Amino acid sequence: MRVKEYKKMPKMKTNRGAAKRFKKTGSGKLKRSKAFTSHILTKKSTKRKRGLRQSDVVSAADQKNMKRILPYL
Repeated sequence: MRVKEYKKMPKMKTNRGAAKRFKKTGSGKLKRSKAFTSHILTKKSTKRKRGLRQSDVVSAADQKNMKRILPYL
């Protein structure tokens, strides 16, 4: 006699590229690093490059989309 299998809802998949780029803060917001830091740095001022080193928080407008691609973060 076969054991009855119950259908479960499928698990949501995490977007792995996004998972590597974002971290969750203590208050639950998403932390991201800033863009424009990889090359063509000679024309950018030292002050600007120093500011780009700091991390930033994902905007409120993007939070809904981020929740969809990072369900378990």
